[in-house]
Amino acid sequence: MKAISYYQPLPSSDPQSLVEVNVTAPVPGPRDLLVEVRAISVNPVDTKIRSGGGPVAPGQALKILGWDAAGVVKQVGAEVRHFAPGDEVYYAGAVDCPGSYAELQCVDERLVGRKPKTLSFVQAAALPLTTITAWEMMFDRMRIDPGDHGAILIVGGAGGVGSIAIQLARQLTGLTVIATASRPETQDWCRQMGAHHVIDHGQPLAAQIKAIVPEGVTHVLALTRTEDHYDEIIEAMAPQSAIALIENPARPLELTKLKPKSISLHWEFMFTRARYQTKDMHKQGELLNQVSRLADAGQIQTTLKTDLSPITAPNLRQAHALIESGRSIGKVVLAGFEA
Repeated sequence: MKAISYYQPLPSSDPQSLVEVNVTAPVPGPRDLLVEVRAISVNPVDTKIRSGGGPVAPGQALKILGWDAAGVVKQVGAEVRHFAPGDEVYYAGAVDCPGSYAELQCVDERLVGRKPKTLSFVQAAALPLTTITAWEMMFDRMRIDPGDHGAILIVGGAGGVGSIAIQLARQLTGLTVIATASRPETQDWCRQMGAHHVIDHGQPLAAQIKAIVPEGVTHVLALTRTEDHYDEIIEAMAPQSAIALIENPARPLELTKLKPKSISLHWEFMFTRARYQTKDMHKQGELLNQVSRLADAGQIQTTLKTDLSPITAPNLRQAHALIESGRSIGKVVLAGFEA
């Protein structure tokens, strides 16, 4: 089968940083689906691993990236219970398994959801990894209840995770949704996703937030450059509130600053369940199915912003460069391998 891969960490501008290869098609294990990949999207984890950081599948000399896909089930393992050949699916997979930059991919059925019927493959491929990340941050880590009142601050609202987090918070909770964005086009995007308020993270945050919610925000999704906004975020948080992070801060955070307000800190790594084969790893498939229902009901929209189809090595290098620029909006998606 055809795949896009790399052999050594190189800048995305190097033609050898991602190359087309021919590899043996994978064989599904007992709980695996063999999926014909129709569309993929690119995430920061892809660029980090390609450039030499982050986990990879052990023993892989040839590394196939990609942790977002939408496609069609071609074959199922002997113990698969919930899917059959011909089913249309979407998923993020596992970071320590070969990824979706390939015509065929094996993925554990417990991590897979049924593709929204109202979305195309390219639209659906934008959603899985960021949806799982945002969902787990809010509902599994911070334990937000649909009946909770208060306000949620989403720092970096125009990115992939922020784009879907705004929608989930707006549709599934009673929280006031405050997103941050610094450019007119990213601020407009946050409003399009459903944010009640958009503030500028290029300016001090606390005064802007307190002007909207004087009592402070009850929840924070710190999605980018937490170390630059840390003190302002704490000042703007209510007592006994919660903050969740996904990125490793570039500078150490002084955790004792959270103590006076009894602020709880939560980490989110959406590959935890797959990596450790947790008893509840099936919840990732279940939440993707719930989001499919929301999309088909018109309550959730795709976060696709940039389509760089088809799936080729040059187009993927362009996608990686865009992600690395820090100026991408929503999700970057590619569909269809060239014949």
